[in-house]
Amino acid sequence: MTAADASSSRIPARKLRREGAESELAKKRRARKINRLLAAAHPDAHCELDYSNPLELAVATILSAQCTDVRVNLTTPALFAKYRDAADYAEANPEDVEAIIRPTGFYRNKTRSIIGLGKALVEHHGGTLPNDMDALVKLPGIGRKTANVIRGNAFGVPGITVDTHMIRITTRLGLVGGKAALNKDAVKLEFQLQKLIEPREWTMFSHRIIFHGRRVCIARKPACGACTLAALCPSFGEGPTDPAEAAKLLKGDNVADLIRLAGAAGGDPRTEHSVDA
Repeated sequence: MTAADASSSRIPARKLRREGAESELAKKRRARKINRLLAAAHPDAHCELDYSNPLELAVATILSAQCTDVRVNLTTPALFAKYRDAADYAEANPEDVEAIIRPTGFYRNKTRSIIGLGKALVEHHGGTLPNDMDALVKLPGIGRKTANVIRGNAFGVPGITVDTHMIRITTRLGLVGGKAALNKDAVKLEFQLQKLIEPREWTMFSHRIIFHGRRVCIARKPACGACTLAALCPSFGEGPTDPAEAAKLLKGDNVADLIRLAGAAGGDPRTEHSVDA
């Protein structure tokens, strides 16, 4: 088989992905290659919330709802200095907490969640944040997404964090689909992704997807022509495909590396490449 024949034989793969007809085995292989490529593109991927213990991470994650991590990190130093443990939060004056966290938005609801969290920890967990999923999701302000953030980063228990970036990027990549994707059902999407990615990689896969979403696959205009995942993405073309034009959209402090890796991934990102695991 000639190189041209080999290239042509792979063209239907992209069509199958776009039509949602890709086999589960092919999707799993592609997902794991995507994870490896993201690891190379974003070797510094990590939780971008500042914290020094599990409780601080839980509070920071509650504050991050409808707010940027940058804004949360500007707000939490004063909060963490004043309230050092669950008992401090349990006994806090709501107005004092509100005054500190106001810049994060929805500060009244967040204050109720944070004080409620402190009270629940004191009353039911000896003031210590549990690492069990069932126990975590029963706490005020903590849903499954927040629980996965806490477990993965504070306790080292792998988990997939399904936030807006994860939903948007994995949908674009064709890794999730059906009614769960259409309805943005975070729990069902989490279970779909768990079947594709090795459990030990769940937490880091989440960080890499978030980094990719913030730096390359931007919501309004993805940098398709400067993306290392271009050959594996059924949504290629939603953003500019010209490498030079796409490169202008890249964000972060490793733009030069992202451009280099996109070129090394195959030169012309419109060419289909192997997805062998």
